[in-house]
Amino acid sequence: MINHKQVALLVPTTLLAEQHYENFCDRFANWPIRIESLSRFKTAKQQQAVIEDLKQGKVDIVIGTHKLLQEEVKWRDLGLLIVDEEHRFGVRQKERIKAMRANIDILTLTATPIPRTLNMAMSGMRDFSIIATPPARRLAVNRLAVKTFVREYDDMMIREAILREILRGGQVYYLHNDVATIEKIRDQLAELVPEARLAVAHGQMHERDLERIMNDFHHQRSNLLVCTTIIETGIDIPNANTIIIERADKFGLAQLHQLRGRIGRSYHQAYAYLLTPHPKLLSKDAKNG
Repeated sequence: MINHKQVALLVPTTLLAEQHYENFCDRFANWPIRIESLSRFKTAKQQQAVIEDLKQGKVDIVIGTHKLLQEEVKWRDLGLLIVDEEHRFGVRQKERIKAMRANIDILTLTATPIPRTLNMAMSGMRDFSIIATPPARRLAVNRLAVKTFVREYDDMMIREAILREILRGGQVYYLHNDVATIEKIRDQLAELVPEARLAVAHGQMHERDLERIMNDFHHQRSNLLVCTTIIETGIDIPNANTIIIERADKFGLAQLHQLRGRIGRSYHQAYAYLLTPHPKLLSKDAKNG
């Protein structure tokens, strides 16, 4: 930016784009830098205005989803592309990034590097750095390891886990990765834990509704979020320290690691419950995992 170049931050989900946008605005509040976001949280008219300003060089930093890679997005002078959660992007998006690589610097970030990227880093084809030190403001926080339990589904255990968290003032993620039946699960949980303030979040919701629900959860207006894997990347809510994952046997280890990473982000003890069906119904891979 000092060299009058533009910076793009590419992220996999709208929720992560919104959270990054808020953080960037906060950190650069005292600098003469214009920051914009480009995701489905903005209307088509707002998106077009951002794209036009990018072309004219009026935007210094833009944070967005795959919309940043569309042909219609033109840059006045892009100098740096940052790709967050690189493993979440497919071949088509990476080919588009390759087409941009000749003229710009690219920084990729991930907690779970894909084998190809890791191999390139280890062989010296790409520079590779490990961030092993937490942010300065969190150095004084004694973070505890997440306690993880693999259990068969049990109503009483789920009620106990949710109640323990909300009675200490915390919040809970209940992950049910099927949009078709998620409202039914919400009703079941409302009956099982009437003390909880429930909300539902998934990727097929209208953008404004999703934004409002996540904002309410962030500000603790709800304390039990029934959701899909839309929360998998980037959501940083330190007050949420229990996650219950239905049919954990259907997820890969990397994905479970990411989901568990949504909790344990403060000094409170965090709990992850991986719910599975009866062992006889588990696949061989799930048992070995």
